[in-house]
Amino acid sequence: MHVCRAIPGGNALLGTDRPLIPSDEEAPVRRKRVSGFRMMETAVTNEMFAAFVEDAGFETEAERFGWSFVFHQNVAEAVTEAQAVLGHEWWRKIDGASWRLINGPGSEEAWHPDHPVVHVSWNDARAYAGWTGGRLPTEVEWEHAARGALDDVPFPWGDEEPDDSGFFPCNIWQGKFPDENACGDGYAATAPAKSFASNGYGLYNMCGNVWEWTSDPFKLRSLSKRARAHHANQPKSKILKGGSFLCHKSYCFRYRIAARTGTTADTTTSHQGFRLVFDESQHG
Repeated sequence: MHVCRAIPGGNALLGTDRPLIPSDEEAPVRRKRVSGFRMMETAVTNEMFAAFVEDAGFETEAERFGWSFVFHQNVAEAVTEAQAVLGHEWWRKIDGASWRLINGPGSEEAWHPDHPVVHVSWNDARAYAGWTGGRLPTEVEWEHAARGALDDVPFPWGDEEPDDSGFFPCNIWQGKFPDENACGDGYAATAPAKSFASNGYGLYNMCGNVWEWTSDPFKLRSLSKRARAHHANQPKSKILKGGSFLCHKSYCFRYRIAARTGTTADTTTSHQGFRLVFDESQHG
């Protein structure tokens, strides 16, 4: 069952005047008019996704391809071969990894009904949205909801920055990435979808835990054609928001509202999920 929160319409903020990764085009802050909508209070969980799969007989792209990407520290002990990704060796291409077997064959214990579903592509998320009658949020809708009625703040809770020693408002990395995770927030991988404190609109884990797909294409206006050939900036790339349990200030300081990244619509990993929005005339 989807529990949704009402998000009021109005002049929403998109971006920030305090950018930290200028190459991602976080700046400047712009105002965009949005209509009111309803958003799921959490990311779609394994339990929710299982109901969809059972009812629709759906097979995810990771299942069809036969593999997905898993973070190296989380790969199941039963996995004997793991191909590292060149330049990002903390990622492993794992045969058999999917939303059912999150860390590969033999990782049934990693599946929790109340955790966000992962290893779902943008195409998979769209299929789920069609089944429910909802849709993926636009980037401006996602940011508007994440701010929870606050202004140009970096985080859903305000300005205070998470650290490695005592302030853990979300599920991110603590320690030296990618090998030393102190797990100060209590989690080495995903946390329950409804955990930590909610924001001003009653939404949970808008930053940290899992990246969330949006409906918008990922395009960087400042890149030349040549540069675009080496960047996830093609028509099939989609924007993801919010960061994940693998983000840390020293490596990927994207667990912020205005932060953004992009990847192709068929990409699946162990830290990507999604949540839906519903127009005011619909019920979540």
